[in-house]
Amino acid sequence: MLTVDSPLRPASHGPEELVPSRYALKVGDIDVMVVSDGVLPLPATTMATNADPADLADWLDHMFLPPDKFDWPLNVLVVRSGDQTILVDAGVGTQFPGFPRAGQFPARLEAIGIDLASVTDIVITHMHMDHVGGLLAPGVKERLRPDVRIHVTDAEVKFWASPDFSLTVMPEAVPPVLRSTAARFLAEYRDRLLVFKERREVAPGVVARRTGGHTPGHCVVDLASGGKRLMFAGDAVFPVNFEHPGWQNGFEHDPEEAAKVRDRLFRELMIDGGLLVAAHLPFPSIGRVMADGDAYRYVPVFWDY
Repeated sequence: MLTVDSPLRPASHGPEELVPSRYALKVGDIDVMVVSDGVLPLPATTMATNADPADLADWLDHMFLPPDKFDWPLNVLVVRSGDQTILVDAGVGTQFPGFPRAGQFPARLEAIGIDLASVTDIVITHMHMDHVGGLLAPGVKERLRPDVRIHVTDAEVKFWASPDFSLTVMPEAVPPVLRSTAARFLAEYRDRLLVFKERREVAPGVVARRTGGHTPGHCVVDLASGGKRLMFAGDAVFPVNFEHPGWQNGFEHDPEEAAKVRDRLFRELMIDGGLLVAAHLPFPSIGRVMADGDAYRYVPVFWDY
C-alpha cells in the first residue's frame, strides 16, 4: 500500500511486461505516475471528421499508421501531493466486449504496490466511458475507500442527465453505451461526488478547471510545484491536433468550441513551458508544445531512468 511516508514509485517489481506501462516523474514536490490503461481500436476517421479524407490519409501514412483503424492510447494519472493520492480518470474497465487490450490500470497499480484503498481523491475530466468505466469494473468499487472524494464539474453532471450527440460523429453503437455508462456511474457514485463550477484545488498544487469543448463540463488538471508545471489535458488534445489543431474529433460534443479550447491550452503550455500529458497521446504522453508556423509541434521528453 502507498503510505504517507512512501513516494509514488514502484514498491516492488510486478509481473514482467514486454512493453512499459507506467512512467514516474516529479513536478516539484508532487509525485506523478502516468499509467497506461491499454488501447482501444477505433476507426481512424473519428480523429478528423472535418478533414479532407486525402489529407487524413496523408497524415496517417506520414505517421506510419494504418489507413482504417487507430489504436487509441488510454492514459490515466496517479498524483501524490502531501498526504493525498489522486487518481485522474479511470480508464474504460473490463466490462465491455471487444476491448481485450484495455481496462488495465487496476492490475497495473496493484503490480507496483499501489492499493486502490490508498486513493483519497479521484478527478474525472469528463464522463465518457473510457474515463469512468474503470470505476465500474468488477471489484473496483469495493476496493476504494468509502470516503473517497470524486471531483467532477457541475456542468458535466447536468449534461449527462440528457446528453446531446447531435454534433458528434461516432460509430452508431457508441452513444447508447456512453449514455448507459454515465448513468450507471452517477447511480453508483453520486454520494461520493464533489461537484464544482469552474475551478477546484483538489490538493496542494493540484487544480482541476473546467474547459468545456469536448463535453460541456470537460476539465483539465494542472500541477504546479517548485516552479515546475504539468497539465493533464484529458480529451482536449489528440495526436493529429499539433499539426492540425482545427481538425475535429468525432467524440467532441461541441467540436468548434473544442478547437478553441485546444488552441488556448497549447498557447498556455508554450508560455509557461509546462509538460503536457493527455489521455489519448501515445504512452507515456509526456512532452512540451512549441509553435510551428500556424500550427504546433509536440516535443516528447527524453525518458529519465
